[in-house]
Amino acid sequence: MAKRKALITGITGQDGSYLAEYLLGLGYEVHGVVRRVALEDQKHRMWRLKGCLGQIELHCGSLESYPSLYQIMVDVKPDECYHLAAQSFVAYSFEDEFTTLNTNINGTHYVLSAAKMACPECRIYFAASSEMFGKVEEVPQKETTRFHPRSAYGISKCAGFDLTRNYREAYGMYASSGILFNHESPRRGYEFVTRKISSTAARIKLGMADKLYLGNLEAKRDWGHSREYVKAMHLMIQQDTPDDYVIGTGETHSVKEFVDIAFGELGLDPGEYVEIDRKFFRPAEVDLLVADTTKAERELNWRYDIPFEDLVMEMVRSDYEYLKKN
Repeated sequence: MAKRKALITGITGQDGSYLAEYLLGLGYEVHGVVRRVALEDQKHRMWRLKGCLGQIELHCGSLESYPSLYQIMVDVKPDECYHLAAQSFVAYSFEDEFTTLNTNINGTHYVLSAAKMACPECRIYFAASSEMFGKVEEVPQKETTRFHPRSAYGISKCAGFDLTRNYREAYGMYASSGILFNHESPRRGYEFVTRKISSTAARIKLGMADKLYLGNLEAKRDWGHSREYVKAMHLMIQQDTPDDYVIGTGETHSVKEFVDIAFGELGLDPGEYVEIDRKFFRPAEVDLLVADTTKAERELNWRYDIPFEDLVMEMVRSDYEYLKKN
């Protein structure tokens, strides 16, 4: 029996790397879309994939190039496509709205269209985001909560969500969206606040930094572990009928709580090292995000059970041990 083939856009990112490892463990043939620059600088751009690089096949392509994505779809003929690639740093989306909107909206459109033309039976997963809820109208947020995005990133994800649903309804394609709340890990990018906290705390402990500058410490998020969320992605497109699901922990914690746990793990007093810098405040803040995962628990039989403290401590310990060695 032939292996099922999965194609992952954004395979070099946090989610893409965990998903690749997970699918390999399930016996999949795994393919990934990467930019040519990643192949030319594998040490820095593919470090998350170092444990499985020899087991996956990579294809050069770009979210900005429909022909490249179409050709990859023709060559691979995937059974499943996980569209994870995006300009996903919310703060940057305020600095460059145009790139964020063009890359995220057109890229999603190109992936859907290329699949429709080259392999219409392919099951597609789109990485939506809790940032679509933005200025929330109800707490917690579920699949039927109205979207009110407050950044170009959130807006682009709303458009991608609607495109995915439209391809499902208009063309009968199997296309599902996962509305994932914030998910972190030691593989998170350094520009994101959680990794900024864990890595800077480790640097301070090792005498490599003096201060940590942050924005709104009272902003609250539903933070889970990426490794567990990729399992939900896979479950979504194993269902008989395509649908959309909220994925999160059902708990909310402030940035300050994250800081306190991270610094406490290293025996540091955050009061001595953490300073507020207004430049890190968003022009339009999202104050409170927390997931209602009732539907995912009921229909996917997916449950999240890693304590928030364990996630934070894993990130801090990982950064501390890496920096100490290097």
